[in-house]
Amino acid sequence: MVWDMNMKIYEKLEKMAAKQANYFCLLDPDNLEPSKASQMAKICEENGADGLLVGGSIMLHNNFEKILKAIQKSVHIPVLIFPGIFNFVSPYADALLLLSVISSRNPQMLIGEQVRAAPLIKHYNMEAIATGYMLIESGNHTSVHYMSNSLPLPRNKSDIAIAHALAGQYLGMKIIYMDAGSGAHYSISNEMIAAVKENIQLPLIVGGGISDAATAKAKAEAGADFVVTGNVIEKNPDPNLIKKIAEAVHSVKRK
Repeated sequence: MVWDMNMKIYEKLEKMAAKQANYFCLLDPDNLEPSKASQMAKICEENGADGLLVGGSIMLHNNFEKILKAIQKSVHIPVLIFPGIFNFVSPYADALLLLSVISSRNPQMLIGEQVRAAPLIKHYNMEAIATGYMLIESGNHTSVHYMSNSLPLPRNKSDIAIAHALAGQYLGMKIIYMDAGSGAHYSISNEMIAAVKENIQLPLIVGGGISDAATAKAKAEAGADFVVTGNVIEKNPDPNLIKKIAEAVHSVKRK
């Protein structure tokens, strides 16, 4: 896709979601050196990824900006910071997903981190995309559950997920992100994805526990506008796997 450099990233994402399902690769800076991150970003782009999410639940190494710079030099697809909280604000990305963990009752994750991040976002004149982030039960206790001090939503309670997603929409969020977490035993059920998508008028991102093309396609068919893989790509940066996932996701058209 040829990008209009004058168009905001969110507007691009809206256009992408209206056309077909899309595929994002998630790169965790704690698991990568800049040269490796650059290499993986190239592999993702060359094999069909529509964008890159860069970030994680914790930052153990002080190389986040170096990694972002290396990635930006290597690819032409959008590079989005995830999550857009205080530790992960940097001007070396196209935009950031400013997450509010709307599934949580922890005020730090609902508004505290966003308040800390806001002055930096203004200083860097960054595009911040308000994102309603929902943690979904995945069969194990993932890093994001622990670091956010949040209980995930029950995986078999679509009505609860719908209510949270609608709350995010009515609060003015621009995207809903449903996540089972890094290394999830179970991906989010197709039934829950479909139920949420049927009830909101926002782009929907789905990630966690997606490790093959068939699962990725099923999430897209259920209603995910953007399907995210992370762990599987880091453990096995196989260009063929990335290509298969991208092709499977892209086969799901919206019009």
